[in-house]
Amino acid sequence: MPEFYPSIGDAIGAAMQHNIRLAHGVEASGSDTPLQVRHLPHPSADPYSVSGMIARLTETATPHEVAGIIEEVNGALVGALPQLTELVAAAADWTRARLTFEDPHHNPAFETWTRLAAATRLLRDV
Repeated sequence: MPEFYPSIGDAIGAAMQHNIRLAHGVEASGSDTPLQVRHLPHPSADPYSVSGMIARLTETATPHEVAGIIEEVNGALVGALPQLTELVAAAADWTRARLTFEDPHHNPAFETWTRLAAATRLLRDV
């Protein structure tokens, strides 16, 4: 049975966890079910999802409608921007915890961490 996620953040988080398990060669544990086909709702099914808000941003949208969408994106509790900021910050923390400096000339974890940390700061500024 396909699974549905209430937000893009939840779907991305599940995909990241699956990719982490794959990268470390870990099979899904008993508590985690193997990755299944995942579906995000169609934009018309949830006009307040990220894809729904994007679909509502048409050339014919009024300034009032656009202002409402921007309010929804920035909403402190359930807005897409705070969720995305939390997701990027969590990814930066995850990467930072795995930093090693064995080869100072080639350190992809450090490069990834600096980019994620910078993205987190930019998102917080927005």
